[in-house]
Amino acid sequence: MGDLVEATAADAPGAARAGTASAASSDASKGASADAQPGLLLPEWDAPANVRALMTTRAGGVSAAPFDSFNLGSRCGDDPAAVVHNRALLRRHLPSEPVWLRQVHGAVVIDAGARNAAQTEPEADASVTRTIGVVCGVLVADCMPVLLANRAGTAAAAAHAGWRGLSSGVIEATIKAMAVPPRELVAWLGPAIGSQQFEVGPDVRAAFMRHDANVAAAFKPYPGRSGKFLCDLYALARQRLRALGVTSISGGGYCTVSEARFYSYRRDKTTGRMGAFIWIEPPAV
Repeated sequence: MGDLVEATAADAPGAARAGTASAASSDASKGASADAQPGLLLPEWDAPANVRALMTTRAGGVSAAPFDSFNLGSRCGDDPAAVVHNRALLRRHLPSEPVWLRQVHGAVVIDAGARNAAQTEPEADASVTRTIGVVCGVLVADCMPVLLANRAGTAAAAAHAGWRGLSSGVIEATIKAMAVPPRELVAWLGPAIGSQQFEVGPDVRAAFMRHDANVAAAFKPYPGRSGKFLCDLYALARQRLRALGVTSISGGGYCTVSEARFYSYRRDKTTGRMGAFIWIEPPAV
């Protein structure tokens, strides 16, 4: 397989890319295909043809350990020059520079197409767009990236959904900002900490139970650790999406902690950040 540094015209935005048989098989059940370029996952979901999305892993960049190698985060301690280089490599696969956010584990949503949004790096945890070529994106390293689009291909969004953001309503706020009926939306849940690794305390469980007591099944008692639970972040996200009326939900099943190809803050503490990106292209004539 090639390297992102060696991207060619065939890797331009919108070009078809096929993963190896083994990579495609590994990711198919999780709602993504392995890209021909190391470091990229392409969501397999019900989004319309003019909505494009991709997810990076930790492969394909230039950062040195412990950020090796495709770190996109500018605030995790990596060499700033390496981050700039990695973002330039990413840019080859996108129609424009992503609207980078200063994420704070909240539920603020911004319009990525708004004037100066790309220049100000706004404090928010989700962005939406209705503008062709504007790229929404979020950075993660255990938190869940949630990508959304409407079936008409006129609205798209990316949300950063860790447990704090989920419990604070980042998914609800993002869908409200998209201003389309939830039944017309499709969603993809990207790589996040898995249910066998995400140990939480009773405070996290209580934060979700206050919203909906039916989420109790997403918290399994941790054997041998009194008062601790194993939390299924994917189940919590699906529950919120379905409660809003979203029925087409793909992705999930990953675990950033147990899969070495992903960055994981819980596993490594000092580490990089992956990115999930989505944008609208002109509809085919």
